[in-house]
Amino acid sequence: MFLSTYYASPSTSSSPSPIFRARALRFASSLSPPPCRTLAPPSCRSTSFSSALRWSRGADSRLRVGLRAQIGAASPALERKIATMASEHPFNGILSGLPRPAGGEFGNFYSLPALNDPRIDKLPFSIKILLESAIRNCDNFQVTKEDVEKIIDWEKSAPKQVEIPFKPARVLLQDFTGVPAVVDLASMREAIKDLGSNPDKINPLVPVDLVIDHSVQVDVARSENAVQANMDLEFKRNKERFAFLKWGSTAFRNMLVVPPGSGIVHQVNLEYLGRVVFNTEGILYPDSVVGTDSHTTMIDGLGVAGWGVGGIEAEATMLGQPMSMVLPGVVGFKLSGKLHDGVTATDLVLTVTQMLRKHGVVGKFVEFYGEGMGQLSLADRATIANMSPEYGATMGFFPVDHVTLEYLKLTGRSDETVEMIEAYLRANKMFIDYKEPQQERLYSSYLELDLAEVVPCISGPKRPHDRVPLKDMKSDWHSCLDNKVGFKGFAVPKEQQEKVVKFSFQGQPAELRHGSVVIAAITSCTNTSNPSVMLGAALVAKKACELGLEVKPWVKTSLAPGSGVVTKYLLQSGLQKYLNQQGFNIVGYGCTTCIGNSGDLDESVSSIIADNDLVAAAVLSGNRNFEGRVHPLTRANYLASPPLVVAYALAGTVDIDFEKEPIGTGKDGRSVYFRDIWPSSEEIAQVVQSSVLPEMFKSTYEAITKGNEFWNLLAVPSSSLYGWDPNSTYIHKPPYFSGMTMDPPGARGVKDAYCLLLFGDSITTDHISPAGSIHKDSPAAKYLMERGVDRRDFNSYGSRRGNDEVMARGTFANIRIVNKLLNGEVGPKTIHIPTGEKLSVYDAAMRYKSAGQDTIVIAGAEYGSGSSRDWAAKGPMLQGVKAVISKSFERIHRSNLVGMGIVPLCFKAGEDAETLGLTGHERYTIDLPAKVSDIRPGQDITVTTDAGKSFTCTLRFDTEVELAYFDHGGILQYVIRNLSKQ
Repeated sequence: MFLSTYYASPSTSSSPSPIFRARALRFASSLSPPPCRTLAPPSCRSTSFSSALRWSRGADSRLRVGLRAQIGAASPALERKIATMASEHPFNGILSGLPRPAGGEFGNFYSLPALNDPRIDKLPFSIKILLESAIRNCDNFQVTKEDVEKIIDWEKSAPKQVEIPFKPARVLLQDFTGVPAVVDLASMREAIKDLGSNPDKINPLVPVDLVIDHSVQVDVARSENAVQANMDLEFKRNKERFAFLKWGSTAFRNMLVVPPGSGIVHQVNLEYLGRVVFNTEGILYPDSVVGTDSHTTMIDGLGVAGWGVGGIEAEATMLGQPMSMVLPGVVGFKLSGKLHDGVTATDLVLTVTQMLRKHGVVGKFVEFYGEGMGQLSLADRATIANMSPEYGATMGFFPVDHVTLEYLKLTGRSDETVEMIEAYLRANKMFIDYKEPQQERLYSSYLELDLAEVVPCISGPKRPHDRVPLKDMKSDWHSCLDNKVGFKGFAVPKEQQEKVVKFSFQGQPAELRHGSVVIAAITSCTNTSNPSVMLGAALVAKKACELGLEVKPWVKTSLAPGSGVVTKYLLQSGLQKYLNQQGFNIVGYGCTTCIGNSGDLDESVSSIIADNDLVAAAVLSGNRNFEGRVHPLTRANYLASPPLVVAYALAGTVDIDFEKEPIGTGKDGRSVYFRDIWPSSEEIAQVVQSSVLPEMFKSTYEAITKGNEFWNLLAVPSSSLYGWDPNSTYIHKPPYFSGMTMDPPGARGVKDAYCLLLFGDSITTDHISPAGSIHKDSPAAKYLMERGVDRRDFNSYGSRRGNDEVMARGTFANIRIVNKLLNGEVGPKTIHIPTGEKLSVYDAAMRYKSAGQDTIVIAGAEYGSGSSRDWAAKGPMLQGVKAVISKSFERIHRSNLVGMGIVPLCFKAGEDAETLGLTGHERYTIDLPAKVSDIRPGQDITVTTDAGKSFTCTLRFDTEVELAYFDHGGILQYVIRNLSKQ
């Protein structure tokens, strides 16, 4: 075992600032024993996957928190020092016992009421979780008493944008982001070895759960054999990736990998992995988690503080580095009333998303409260929490109450565990009981929604917060056809809007027009976690079958549950057969269409859409509908509840007024309307009550521990260092640490840089680093074909995130990207300014790079919105981008840019490229101070151009710790250098 010491290395040419000393030079004690080659407890040498996962669920086996666990692991001198520190914990005086009702104690906890500070009583519940973590981890090195005071004084501290450290209890990964994270950890082991230190220092110090859920594609649909067929293809394509992840689960301590076919990461987290309260070595504390997927926020519905971070930041968290965050403001969102009959949780979440996006909640917590909470099931709450990235908040938090406890029992948590959770949270005043008088809490701002005001709706055609009431859908659709190209426009000429194209589909007559639905997918953690909308969809299918309606065969229908529990209750209810009759056969247990793994459309459908430039539509129950994400050929993509997905599939078009126009003709020749197939809330409640049973959760998650035949047969080496295959097109050693020395590179400005790309607003991480299919004419496709990869085996960008060569070529490769340097042309190309040539973005970037010329990206508002995709920062860095200047950044992406050493800058309010007269053909110099110690978070920076223009931007290094990362060239380089010094 060894002692991990984190401190920032001051520049040899300057002294660090006082705040830099106080935070970044802080000594951090963290331990990591030699890696155990199994998923079992450190004392074990071998175990089955089943017993390993059972061990991982133990409340007190996987975490090593506080200083007590570190005693005996260091040199005698350090051991004595640590022992002294442990006995002198600044808050030992509030360490209290938690009695069991039947006698004895559950354990000890740091009691917030024992502080006797009236400010704490008024804190939002979400801030109390940050406070408890700071108190428990307070060692006056990583976390100081001053940090604790900042959080207690949240009302005054938050508006000042003060920095605090946060140590989450665990880290959550999915495979698209997990593969590059494990690649980085494997590379860091080699880097630290090259610097003369022990590679086994690179080990997760907190529990890491990785669920493989992003790889399955809808290759086979409308088939009883779809699950098995798609899994066969999934393993054929991804065998190398899966073997690499299985190696990681044995090579790295504290890392659990849940195999493919088990469910969607966030639903598994909600139903199984979430602890709510940890009991580690007799210390009780709230569960908290950061994940490399933006929808980690789904767990907030369970009262667990969780949010998405970039993969780079998550890796540092795994290695014991405290997260540096700005103490957030909290928006109090009061719910009242009750949803009307026929209104779904999806309708509610789309309404909430629009309200909060309009209010402005980027970088903030949202906390829900009010008497309306009693009307929302835990699944409804999780649906709202899941969509936090879509409304821009760090998290949407629901405090634990009786509804939470009942859900924990439903999903198989033991009575004793639930009893401990309630006792702890009540004792620490972190439980909300709506039967008791409510303590008034302070919030930064307030919103209120009467649930009775929510109406059926969908969102689209290109953004999740562009909500459309169902009654207005037809008129909104026609407006979109008329409007100029944009988030709500396709600019289809009037004379072409009614065009109908007839063709033959599998020998049957078929037709498509603008607005025809070609993909209808019930998918995504957002909604497949919610029995009410899933069983509601099944009831719609049943009523349609009974009336004689059928989904047209050219509509690609699919059902991808987030866990095996969904299958069990659909079968228990007797309703799955009706979904099957309408083509919604289960295709697999994973994200599928929501992440862009929708699979190919039938060739006849694809050619009709492409040849006639049709605006075809997809309707899915997911959380993301950005351009080019769902499928390259569906330009209109709408988010809808699962029952509405079935309804639109039956209608075959989004160009319909459900109130006035029939969906189709029934078997008796009569018109069938939306109201004829829509179930009442009472009908849904009855089938939920009779079909969703606790035994289903228990049996599903007992089976999850067994893996599957494909996974269990994967053989992996036992070495702690990975054996890189230079011919692999999936796993490749990245160049981030090549030539790295112990001396940090220090501050570096940008001189005479060319503009690689000039963007408008809302450039998403899907635009920057697409996760979906690899276009046949792209630089990534050329790279793969040169290495003998057949086009049918390209797989997706998401699946190849372990190979930097593919991903660098796939950066800015979205076919729907709009680069203003191309004067209206859509596609992944740019102008090479020195020559005026039009090139792929990658080829232009490499030409600049080979000439030793810096590049920057200029953008509008909300740059980097969407998924927490670290490759959206890694890719630009590998292409040579040194800075991004935008009107605003989404939170996670800005953090990722910092983590990769890219300078984020914001235009001043009211300014952008257009108002400043910037064409993108200029050369740009960004005047940063030469010493990191002379740079301050948020300071003004002057940007000058060779055209004589000069303007001021805000430097978006938001904390002193981020400046330390910049000094080292990135967050991972910072960690490696400091670990190497021990």
